[in-house]
Amino acid sequence: MKPTISANLAFVFPGQGSQKIGMLSDLAEANSTVEETFQEASDVLGYDCWQMVQQGEQEDINLTERTQPILLTASVAIWRLWQEQGGPAPIAMAGHSLGEWSALVCSGAVEFADAVGIVRARGAFMQEAVPVGVGAMAAIMGMDDQVVIDACREAGNGQIVDAVNFNAPGQVVIAGDAEAVRRAANICKKAGAKRAVELPVSAPFHTSLMRPAADNLAELVAQTTFKPPQVTIVHNVHAQTEDNIEAIKSLMLEQIYKPVLWVDCVNSLATRGAEILVECGPGRVLNGLSKRINRELTSLSTDDVASLENALTSV
Repeated sequence: MKPTISANLAFVFPGQGSQKIGMLSDLAEANSTVEETFQEASDVLGYDCWQMVQQGEQEDINLTERTQPILLTASVAIWRLWQEQGGPAPIAMAGHSLGEWSALVCSGAVEFADAVGIVRARGAFMQEAVPVGVGAMAAIMGMDDQVVIDACREAGNGQIVDAVNFNAPGQVVIAGDAEAVRRAANICKKAGAKRAVELPVSAPFHTSLMRPAADNLAELVAQTTFKPPQVTIVHNVHAQTEDNIEAIKSLMLEQIYKPVLWVDCVNSLATRGAEILVECGPGRVLNGLSKRINRELTSLSTDDVASLENALTSV
């Protein structure tokens, strides 16, 4: 029996930065599905990722090739709980960077086990593309998008620095060669940015410096079976939807080295009829962004028992 589809509901899936030790612990106590889902991932990864998430160190789960499969697994576990508890299907989905893989799995486009292997490789290839310390990322707060883009252009001087995450009005992340990122951040500060904060990440994600990672991942993606998504996905690269499987595969490689147009993605969900956004994963980062992007949207979280119950009764 197919689930009821809610015409005003969309799901969003978080990316890196939402991981923390102890996440989903009370959901796991209430339902065996969480640990069972993590066990499926552990079987692919060759290590106990539930134990790592519950009893490890934060620096362990912050390693990109571990962060990515752990967050994917957390989102899929919550999606399974949502389905088991009779939650309605959304009209559309979107995921922030890595979260787009979670959307693909939850929409039925890619098998979970296949995606776990892909995102582990994605994380490893992204880290290998640029040596630690060579690249950097910084969040620029309180500045118009175009001013940030212009600052990056001015700061280049033969190096790479670009605006890469358009997360919310007045919140843009820049990335590239570390020196160029710092130059651009300083230009933004002088131009009136409220804050320019270097982020604790290990590589300059979503820049052209990541193209080797996409090239390395291409063979694995090509070998993986994709199906047409059962729920429409709005993609990071162009904030539009795509039904063609080969086009989806290309977009999933392009999103490694192209900007995340998150503001456009959320607005696209709204234009498709979404009034309620459920953040399916640990943390509430996307909730905060959604409220800044479109105050008419209702944002719900699912990262603990109370939040999940509230979301289920609110849709």
